[in-house]
Amino acid sequence: MSESTEDLKKYVEGEDGIFVIRGGENCRGWNGIRYKAGMSSKNVGSEKLSMNVATVPPGGVAYAHIHVGFEVMLYILKGRVRHEYGKGLKKVVENQAGDFIYIEPGVPHEVFNKSDTEPVVAVVARSDADEWQNIISYDRKSES
Repeated sequence: MSESTEDLKKYVEGEDGIFVIRGGENCRGWNGIRYKAGMSSKNVGSEKLSMNVATVPPGGVAYAHIHVGFEVMLYILKGRVRHEYGKGLKKVVENQAGDFIYIEPGVPHEVFNKSDTEPVVAVVARSDADEWQNIISYDRKSES
């Protein structure tokens, strides 16, 4: 589900340099992940940052991709996740609630929810105000 800039602005309160989004449910999605409205250039006019709460459903996968030219930091609030990453996605790291994760620009990775019954919920901060516009798909067979 895609929302326009105007749709995302409806979640924002504030003026004169302080903006707030209060709670809320998941309202949009990208690559198998559901997101709350979050903050980005689309609704608060940020120039260098975006931030969301992401949910990977039980058994879900965020298919292999690369962040082009921006960093990502995550904090796992709930659940257990596995990242397959690097050339050919041959490296593996597992994380759980309470873990922080940093992903450098250009690192191919695919994200798996390790549970078939519980979602993974994470705070996602990006050094890109455009959120996922600068993400490209990655084929794990391309560098086997």
